[in-house]
Amino acid sequence: MKRRHFNALLCAAAGAGSIAPVFAQTAATAANVLVVGDSLSAEYGLRRGSGWVQILQERMIKEGIPARMVNAGISADTTSGGRSRLPALLRLHKPAVVIIELGANDALRGLPLNMTRDNLTAMTRASKVAGAKVVLVGMQVPPNYGSQYTRDFRDLFQQVASAEKVALVPFLLKGVADLPDPTLLFQDDRIHPNEAAQATIANNVWPVLAPLLPKR
Repeated sequence: MKRRHFNALLCAAAGAGSIAPVFAQTAATAANVLVVGDSLSAEYGLRRGSGWVQILQERMIKEGIPARMVNAGISADTTSGGRSRLPALLRLHKPAVVIIELGANDALRGLPLNMTRDNLTAMTRASKVAGAKVVLVGMQVPPNYGSQYTRDFRDLFQQVASAEKVALVPFLLKGVADLPDPTLLFQDDRIHPNEAAQATIANNVWPVLAPLLPKR
């Protein structure tokens, strides 16, 4: 993979933005699925309602699953930021499932891997204590960061998921950032996945999320 595309993978959470809208509740008794993420979740550079979180919401509606997505993605967020805001989100939304999509900005900023691991572990445990099931979303970094760092960063998501016995999406951008020529699936900045990539991203999450959702 060319370096610029690996950088696209890593930097996809780096843009400025704000919390994406909370989607309309599908039913009065719908269970909340809380997404705590960065710009990959927050629809950076996309039309509102065109991102992978909304695609999953539409799929649940189509399949009659009584759940709604609550998108608490914030562009440029780190695991430290997610950890600090998670308690309030858990109290507010009382989610049945928490999707943790964070970590790319930690690597982008050169933060210690132990810090990222500790933050993801703390978020996972807090979510479980609150009664939620957890989906941890894995990311990867370019090889120019060094082969050891690349492996260690990739593996820390599996380590946390295994230790805490929670579900794992191995690589959120599989089929997007790892194509021979992924330029068609990125915005002009070569950093953020474009609208055409969102269905692939949603399909990476769905098989892991679906078994945790309430039955129709």
